[in-house]
Amino acid sequence: MRAHILLRRFSGYARTCQEFPLPRFSVLATVVLGSSLLYGVTSGGHTGLVIDTLAEPMGFAIDQVDVSGNSETSQIDILQAIYTVGAQTLPALDVVHARQALEEMPWVESASISKVYPGQVIVEIVEKQPFAIWQHGQDLVIVDRSGKPIVDFATTRYTELPLVVGAGADKAAADFLDYIELVPELKPRVTAYIRVGQRRWDLRLDNGVTIRLPENDAVEAAAEVVRMDRQYGLLSRDIASVDMRLTDRVTVKLTPEAMARREAAMAERARVARQARRENPA
Repeated sequence: MRAHILLRRFSGYARTCQEFPLPRFSVLATVVLGSSLLYGVTSGGHTGLVIDTLAEPMGFAIDQVDVSGNSETSQIDILQAIYTVGAQTLPALDVVHARQALEEMPWVESASISKVYPGQVIVEIVEKQPFAIWQHGQDLVIVDRSGKPIVDFATTRYTELPLVVGAGADKAAADFLDYIELVPELKPRVTAYIRVGQRRWDLRLDNGVTIRLPENDAVEAAAEVVRMDRQYGLLSRDIASVDMRLTDRVTVKLTPEAMARREAAMAERARVARQARRENPA
């Protein structure tokens, strides 16, 4: 209604100007004054407010926002991000700034915003895909496939994601996990992929055994461990680690308990041998 009144006033003013022509210097002053006013509104950051004031009575107020593609980002947060731009009407809505506000949100990879007049906004969200949980120091962070952090891991959700540990593990995990798919028997047993020296990987298994893989031919070494486990039950033994870093040998380290039992057995064997020598001297 105010817009109609404003238009009528402007029309009446135009007719008055036609009936009583202004002096040439007055026209120039009017142009300068109008330009100054427009500059002041724009430079003062009030352009959106002026557009809202004009557009809202004309029925262009934003009254419907349709959002799709979001699962981790709540609609309330999306609406708040859009309204922080400061627009209340479609003509005043700066879609570039609104999109930038959305893409600054943790889970948002990209966003598109469309205006449908008179008052609808369509928002399409593409969210980041969680790939792994990266542990560096005491911090746990959900990262995407490229290793970029998304959010801190502080929830019971996403516990099925692989845990990658150590400096550089976030960036190197994707390629290595793709390769380890070639050893399907081993993957379900891995509880942590540990990056060592930003050069190679250790695998921590569900029974606490650590497989130390070489820098090169890591998948072949992992497959060899599976073969030995299948043939000798290697991974079900009382061992702490299997070291595959040397190409010509496999080094198996016992657990402290197994080492203590072994030492006790060796001591008992030595005692029996000494006793036998005493009883049957040469």
